[in-house]
Amino acid sequence: MRQVLLMQKRWTQRMFVTLLIVTTGCTAPESEDGVVARVGDYDLSVEEVVNLLINEERLPAQASVIQQVAELWIDYTLLGDAVAEDTTLAFLDFDELLRQQVYQVMILQLRDSVIQVDTAISDLELEEIYAAEDPELEIRASHILLQYPPQATLTQQDSVRAEILAIRNRIESGELFGTLATQYSQDRGSGAVGGDLGFFGRGEMVQPFEEAVLTLSPGEMTGPVETQFGVHLIRLEQLRTQNFEEVVAGLRNRIQTQRFLRAESTFVASIQQGAEPQSTENAYVVVREIADNPATRLSGRAGRRPVFEYSGGELTVTEVQLVLQAQSPDFQEQVVTGTDEQLNQFLLGLVQRELLVAEAKASGLEPEREVLDSMAIGARNQLRSAARALRFIELDRAPGEPTEQALSRAVLEAIANVLTGATEVIDLGAIGFQLEQRTSPYISDRGVGQAILRLGQLRANRSPSIVEEGTEVPNLVPDTLN
Repeated sequence: MRQVLLMQKRWTQRMFVTLLIVTTGCTAPESEDGVVARVGDYDLSVEEVVNLLINEERLPAQASVIQQVAELWIDYTLLGDAVAEDTTLAFLDFDELLRQQVYQVMILQLRDSVIQVDTAISDLELEEIYAAEDPELEIRASHILLQYPPQATLTQQDSVRAEILAIRNRIESGELFGTLATQYSQDRGSGAVGGDLGFFGRGEMVQPFEEAVLTLSPGEMTGPVETQFGVHLIRLEQLRTQNFEEVVAGLRNRIQTQRFLRAESTFVASIQQGAEPQSTENAYVVVREIADNPATRLSGRAGRRPVFEYSGGELTVTEVQLVLQAQSPDFQEQVVTGTDEQLNQFLLGLVQRELLVAEAKASGLEPEREVLDSMAIGARNQLRSAARALRFIELDRAPGEPTEQALSRAVLEAIANVLTGATEVIDLGAIGFQLEQRTSPYISDRGVGQAILRLGQLRANRSPSIVEEGTEVPNLVPDTLN
């Protein structure tokens, strides 16, 4: 699911990118009352969104939630419509989509062939390392997490903090931590088991979380604790120190991995140093724009523009775009909001990959065409299996019912199963971007706002949940379509 972050940019930067990027040339139709999203002839109505969310009170009536539901609906509708047109999905081009996977295989083969490290380590050496380090401390904790809305205002942040404090007060008044974690925590994995995070070691949690939990005695609770993930209530369940016999296997693996990674880093650095990569002018501006809208259609000239140049080659805008299309929305947001130094490291990583791929090709590690064809067939079959699991291939149709109507119902049922936790999200990744080129899907800000208000009104007529209390309705632009 793709989220678009709006950024303030200098006018000169915006004009520069506008000259480089050629979009579809299609303007979104005027927004309509009651429509949240549209894909071709398919509409997602306000009432359908409300029906999906009305009983999912852990999901607040916020723009970010409605947006994600709409984006999932777009992906599933695109896939269902494609399958309805051709169940073999023969029109999809998997070569470009598999390129990244093929490159990764080649790099791993190159690594295994050139990096030779003595990873043998005796028990005596391990005992010396164990003695020199702090004993292996294991921590078991539970937490309740509430997340801030994207680009949260100070009022929204205060509202979330008030909600977590209200939950803490209920726990201190005698309600069970685990029960409230299951009901309200937005970390669904741990929330499903009462907030239990299991055992973890030092350094495995972000610093504010670890520092807070280590101030506690077993059974004690602290919070609110803020991290980049949101606001936490944390309860320490157990501390234990493992003896050498308990940690020897893990310690051996850690030391062996560290030695291998050092050798790998030295090898990659030597290749990079010889290539002398350098970013081009305005490279970070262009990359942020692509991450802001990975589905943007590029002109040939814009796609070929280098963002990094190095001895023997260059990294182009199109190559960066293909990588970003395969990443999660969170990663794309990090690129949009990242510093120039962070973007430089990201792009250098892509340059390193290209250099390693070139080295692998020179070593004769490029797969044969037959292997690529087999991988494409496998990927196509996996996508068809996903469509079948969503019941898009064998639609449940009433006598005389149009295909479009049956597909619309199947998409809503699939999303409902995701929201209830019955099934996992099927992420189309770069396939979704390819399918979007066949139509012009969009999300209506007006429809999102109407869904927020309608959902809030219906929930208000019942007993509002603690998550919903104090939630601020974002100020949406009424007639703007994404």
